Amino acid sequence: MEFSPAVRKSNKRYSVPSALTFRPFFPITPKVFLQPLTGARISAVHFYTASTPQILRTSLGKADNAAVSSSEISGPIKGLPQSIHLEADNSTAELYRKIALQARCDVLRLRITADGSGKVPLASSKDISLKQANLLDNGTIYVKDLGPQISWQTVFVVEYAGPLLIHPLIYFLRPHIYRNGSSPASELQTISLLMITAHFLKRELETLFVHRFSNASMPVFNIFKNSAHYWFLAGLLIAYFTYAPNAPTAAPSNSVLTYVAVALYVVGELGNLNAHLCLRRLRSAGGTERGIPRGLGFGVVTCPNYMFEVLAWLAIATVNRSWSTLVFIGVAGVQMLLWAKKKEHRLRKDFGDKYKKKRFVMLPGIC
Repeated sequence: MEFSPAVRKSNKRYSVPSALTFRPFFPITPKVFLQPLTGARISAVHFYTASTPQILRTSLGKADNAAVSSSEISGPIKGLPQSIHLEADNSTAELYRKIALQARCDVLRLRITADGSGKVPLASSKDISLKQANLLDNGTIYVKDLGPQISWQTVFVVEYAGPLLIHPLIYFLRPHIYRNGSSPASELQTISLLMITAHFLKRELETLFVHRFSNASMPVFNIFKNSAHYWFLAGLLIAYFTYAPNAPTAAPSNSVLTYVAVALYVVGELGNLNAHLCLRRLRSAGGTERGIPRGLGFGVVTCPNYMFEVLAWLAIATVNRSWSTLVFIGVAGVQMLLWAKKKEHRLRKDFGDKYKKKRFVMLPGIC
């Protein structure tokens, strides 16, 4: 049994050939039908502009032709197949792979959604079948070319690599960077190096082995924007003003204050890691499902991972005594606060009364 495209109500009538073919269109969202049989056949029907993919609705099996306004026709995912064959138990990753293979484009450029809004992408996962994703029941999917993409994991690895390389480099090249830089590094400068290096090494390991991203990729340009924040603020700015011979960090340390700061740093880093592990358990590998986070700190604020992050950086600032560290904490803190507020809003919207609303999203008693 074959399903044919639906009819869109319009003042004009258009004749459409029974065997529809792809044409060169522009930022696209091709509309495709999924045949709800044991062997699912996906047939691409029409392209619609990304801004209006929701205009047309599908009523399967009711018509032999489809009307589309000429103003909606613009240009393409070249080589997108007219049809592909899949079984109901094939994974969503296989769906992405086959479309990308036949369209001859990077699979990360594709976003597939089950509705025209494009807000909830279909996860590309080997563990989720087309049947489990409810694609056989829905009957319609939308495909969009996102443009050149790069994986979230790659972006995170690159942006954290900046401070991880810059701090040891400036620390060991002090004699060649500063006047009078031949004097030995102070105790506080050495401790600062160890704390900051350990922090970003932890970040790299979490990126590789802990984090599960709801989106597989982001636009390529983001790697430059995100990296600038870490390479310049957390890397170059903090390092230059921390390891200078005349920096406050070069002065003798207060042992008691240093021990307290290091202890708070350890609490912050371990608390942050624990929060990330709690968040990891909410999502399957390659999945996009959401859940209510529970664990240490989640009963107090929405995002305890940010709370512990701030604690760790305040401990670093206590050791290195540098205004540059406070600048980084301020910029990063504002961004984390915005993310935390957005997270609280999403949890309230998604889970309603099941979710216990938080008064403070990041720092208890403050914000």
